[in-house]
Amino acid sequence: MPLRLGSMANSRQKREITRSTFYLVQSCVGAENSGMSTIAATEFLPLVATGAATRDFMVVSLHDVAPSNQQIANTIVSELARRGVSVCSLLVVPDYHHQGLFTRNHQFVSWLRGLEADGHEIVIHGYFHERPRRAKESFHDKFLTRFYTEQEGEFYDLGYDEALSRITKARDEFRGSGLKSRGFVAPAWLLGKEAERAARDAGMEYTTRLHKVCDLRAGDEFVARSIVYSVRRNWRRGISRICNATLFRYLEGKPLLRISIHPPDYSHPTIWQQVTGMIERAIGSRTATTYQDWIVQQRLRRGM
Repeated sequence: MPLRLGSMANSRQKREITRSTFYLVQSCVGAENSGMSTIAATEFLPLVATGAATRDFMVVSLHDVAPSNQQIANTIVSELARRGVSVCSLLVVPDYHHQGLFTRNHQFVSWLRGLEADGHEIVIHGYFHERPRRAKESFHDKFLTRFYTEQEGEFYDLGYDEALSRITKARDEFRGSGLKSRGFVAPAWLLGKEAERAARDAGMEYTTRLHKVCDLRAGDEFVARSIVYSVRRNWRRGISRICNATLFRYLEGKPLLRISIHPPDYSHPTIWQQVTGMIERAIGSRTATTYQDWIVQQRLRRGM
């Protein structure tokens, strides 16, 4: 049976009624002005940790979550909890590599619901998580879609209509499964301008890129580089470890620390050891949170 982390999450996060009520009113007003439905706005009421106002934050995100890797994903979530990360953002792919729509796997959906109930965030992560090669691609396009990522930049150059169709379809499927997904993150963070506009028009509250977090509703962008690994080849793993050790030292002084994990990372002991080492070092001075909760904190500080 999947591990439930409710007691830990509930003990670390409490509802702050005054702030939540304030945010509810502001969300509804903002929804009227932005065209977002009032229902969608009022649903965006994540927990705000009362003791975290003056602390720096850390968002640990688990990418490419799908029925095929549920077991290892659940193990990673459990390992994170043991190290003080009681909540994280899980980036779920609706139909990973056309292996089958996640909604058909009722056990997987139940697992996601349980995690969300425990305070974790479920994020829409593309739709198929793959991008077929195009004819006459430029060197820049080939580098980003074949070398930087292995043909998985689904929303890199997707047109507005198709991007809107996929995002709204995913949004409705998540809602139909009882999941309150407010964020959209493109595979490999490769999100073209038209696709970003589609995400905003689909009512997505935020997106993230490799170097920043973007509040789609407020129009704010926050510079915050993510630590991430490439483990496809031995040389990639070696470079990732060297670069991320240096990057972590640089990011220690930043208000938001982002650590992005992919399921294959767990299968490489040296990579996982470095990941957990960074988390253990950071958790003493940071509050573990989710992207949606962090966005709320920024809006509250701006009086939204």
